[in-house]
Amino acid sequence: MRKATWGLLLLLTCAATCDQSGQNQDGEQKGPSRRGHVSVVVVGSTGDLAKKYLWQGFFNLYASQVGKGYSFSFYGGGLSPDGRGTPLLFEILKSQDCPVDVSDERCALVREQFLRLAQYRQLKTEEDYQALGQHIETQLKQEGMVEAGRLFYLSVPAFAYADIAQRVNRSCRPPGTAWLRVVLEKPFGHDSNSAQELATQLASSLKEDEMFRIDHYLGKQVVSQILPFRKGNRKLLKSIWNKHHIDRMEIVLKETLDAKGRISFYDQYGVIRDVIQNHLTEVMTLLTMSVPKNLTDCKEINRNKLKVFSALHQLDMPSAVLGQYQTYNSEVQLELNKTKDHFSLSPTYAGIAVHTTMPQFDGVPIFLVSGKLLDERVGYARITFKNNVFCAQDQTSITCRPKQIVFYIGQGQLQYPAILVSKNLFKPALVNNGWKEVIENDDTLLFGIPLSDYYIQTPVVQQEAYTELISQVFRGRRDHFVSAESLLASWKFWTPLLNSLKHTFPRPYPGGAANGNLLDFQLQGREVRFCSEALVNMIPQEKTESFQVMQGKYRSADMVSAWSKELVERLAHDLQEAAEESVQEGTPFHLALSGGSSPLALFKQLTQHHYAFPWWNTHVWMADERCVPPNEAESNFRTIHDHLLQHVHLPYFNIHPMPVQLNQRLCVEEDGGALVYEQDIARLVNSSSFSYVLLGVGFDGHTASLFPGNRLGSSGERLVALTESPLKPHQRMSLTFGAINRARRVSVLIMGKGKHELVTQLSRIKDTPDRWPITKIQPVNGRLVWYIDYDALLGQ
Repeated sequence: MRKATWGLLLLLTCAATCDQSGQNQDGEQKGPSRRGHVSVVVVGSTGDLAKKYLWQGFFNLYASQVGKGYSFSFYGGGLSPDGRGTPLLFEILKSQDCPVDVSDERCALVREQFLRLAQYRQLKTEEDYQALGQHIETQLKQEGMVEAGRLFYLSVPAFAYADIAQRVNRSCRPPGTAWLRVVLEKPFGHDSNSAQELATQLASSLKEDEMFRIDHYLGKQVVSQILPFRKGNRKLLKSIWNKHHIDRMEIVLKETLDAKGRISFYDQYGVIRDVIQNHLTEVMTLLTMSVPKNLTDCKEINRNKLKVFSALHQLDMPSAVLGQYQTYNSEVQLELNKTKDHFSLSPTYAGIAVHTTMPQFDGVPIFLVSGKLLDERVGYARITFKNNVFCAQDQTSITCRPKQIVFYIGQGQLQYPAILVSKNLFKPALVNNGWKEVIENDDTLLFGIPLSDYYIQTPVVQQEAYTELISQVFRGRRDHFVSAESLLASWKFWTPLLNSLKHTFPRPYPGGAANGNLLDFQLQGREVRFCSEALVNMIPQEKTESFQVMQGKYRSADMVSAWSKELVERLAHDLQEAAEESVQEGTPFHLALSGGSSPLALFKQLTQHHYAFPWWNTHVWMADERCVPPNEAESNFRTIHDHLLQHVHLPYFNIHPMPVQLNQRLCVEEDGGALVYEQDIARLVNSSSFSYVLLGVGFDGHTASLFPGNRLGSSGERLVALTESPLKPHQRMSLTFGAINRARRVSVLIMGKGKHELVTQLSRIKDTPDRWPITKIQPVNGRLVWYIDYDALLGQ
C-alpha cells in the first residue's frame, strides 16, 4: 500500500455552539482541539461542480493551512473504474490555481504534495464503500495516526443521497470520538412532501449535526456579511429598519445565459425551485430575521429563521408573474427528444411579492426576482427607504436623492462584491477587518445614482463561495448551512404557490436587451401583474365563449351571475357601495358575516383591492358561530379574523364576536350568551336592523346555523339563539330568521359545481323552512340578492 504523505492543516478556532471544536459558546478555548488525520472523500469527483469549484476549494484550504496541525488525504470517488477515473481526476487536480498570497515557488511545492495526497477510487457498490472504509482504517494503523474525522462531499444527484448515506453509515463511519461530516448539495426535494421524505431517509443513516446542506449563496462574501452588517450598525439601523421607513425590499438574481445543457434538470424544476426557493429565500430570512446575539450560534440563527417563515403570508397564483424565453421550448424538444407539439410550462423567469405579518415589516413588499436570458448577470439585495424630504429648488441635493442599502453580491455594473449605503442615510462601520472602504469611484451609475452618492465597502481579497464553505465544514461551523427544520419550513411556504402555478402559461420573452419592459410587473394590493399586455401567446388556444356579469331573477328575488372571479369582484363592489351609502347617511355600517369557505374569496378581494372601504365606520358582527374557543381553527371568528380583520384597519370596539365561551364554558343556556349578544345588537344597531347580512347555503339548505328541523318558533322575537347542527361541533349560536329578515340588505353567495344540484332544487321548491331553512330568508323591508357563479348555476 502506498504510504500516505503527511499534510498539515488547520487548527480549529471557531467560537460557536455549532462549532464541533473544543470551544464554548463564548469563544473561549476549553482546551486544545483534537488533532489528527482527516480523510476527505468527494463522491462525484470528476463532475462539473467538482471540476469548477470543489477541488479548487479543497486545494485553497490545503494551501493556506499547511503547517497548522492536521494531516489529511483526499479521495476522489466516482462510478467509473479506477483506470478510467484516475487520469480524469488528476487532470482536474493539476489545473487548480494557487491563492493570490502564495508565491509561484511555494505553489509548485504545495501542488506536488496535494497530488501525492490524492487518489481515485471507484465508489459504485456496497463493497466499494466497505473497501474504502477498510483502506482508511489500514492507513491510519500503518502510519500510527490518530483520526480527527472524515468529510464526505456528495456531488451527485439528490436521488442518490439516501443510498450513499446508508453506505457511508454502514462502512465508512469513523470509530470512537472522530467526527463524520457529510455535505449535501441542493436540490433537497422538489416540494414539501419530497423534502420531508428525503429528510426522513437521511435521518435513518446520519445525525442532523453530521449533515451540512450547502447553499453556496450563503458562502458569498456579501451574503455572509448581512447579519454582521446589521449587528455592527445596529444603533444606526434600529430606528429605520422597519415598516415606517422601509419602502420595499428587492432580492434579485439575473442571468444572461440560457438553460442549454441543463434542460433535463431545469425542466423538472424551473426558476422558482432552482434559485428562488433556496438562494433568494435564504437572503430574505437574513434581511428580516432578528439579529442573533451570537452570530455563529446556528441554533439561534435557525430559531430566528423559523420565526420568519411562520410569519409569512401564504402565496398563491396572483403572488407571482412567470416568463419563459422564447427559444426554451425548442431547446426542451431537442435535449429531451420531445415532439414538435410538446410545450413546456417550466418558467425561466419569475417575479414574486412576499409579505409578512411580522409587526416590524407588516405592509413592506419583498420582491424576489430571477430569470435566465436577461439583460445582465447580477445578484443583489436592495432595501429602499422612504424619503420624506421635499427640496423646494435644488432637486439634485443629496438629501432628495433615493435612500437605499444595497448588498451587491457580484457581477453587473460594479463587477465586484460590495455593500453600499446612501450617504443621506448614515456612514456604516466596516463589517470586519477583511473589508475596506472604496474611496475612488468612476462615473458608473448604480440604479441611476452615481457611486459617489454611496459609502462603499468591499472585501480586501475576493474569495469563491465554495472555498469559504468548505473551510467552514472542515472547522465544524454550521451557521452558514441549511438545517432540516429551516429547509422543510421553506418548502412548506413555497409548495402551495408551486402547485397553484402548475398549469400557468409563462409569458414568452425574446431574451437580453430585447426584453425591454416586457417583464416589468407592478404590485396591486398583495398581487403582482405585468405592467404591459403580452403581445404573443405561448400556445394558440381555441376561443372560448365569455360571459359577462348577468342579472336576473332567482326565487322571485334579484340574482347576479358571473364566473367566480368576476362574481366576487361584483359582490365586493356592491358591498362597498352599500357601506359608503350608509356612511353618507350618517350611520355606521353594520355588517353581519356567516361562516364557511364561500366568503374567503370575498375577504381576499376586499383586503387587496378595496382600500377605500370605510372600515373606520364599519361594525363587523357574526351571523353564526360554532361553540368552540375563538382561537381554534373551527371557529368562524378565527376564520374571519385570519382572512379579513387582521388585514384591515377596523377599530377594535367595532368587532363583535359571538360570546360562545362564558364562565369557562361553551354555549351553556344558563350563561345567557345569546341574550348578551342580542342586547349588544339592540344597543348598537338602529332598530336591530343590520345594514348588510352575508349568508351562504349548505348542501342541506341550512343558512347561518339555522338547520333543517331546528325549532325556533318558540324564540318569538329573539334575535339570537342556540341551535343544533347535525355535524360536529353540534352546538352553535346563530342570528334568528327574525334578526336576518330585519336587515336592509341580505346577500346569499353560492359558488362551485358542487352546489349545482342544490341551486336547481331551490329554484323548483316552494317556501318550506323546516326542510329548506334558506327559503325563510325574506327581508321584511330590505332587499335580498342571490350571488351565484356559473359553475353552481349551470353545472359547467
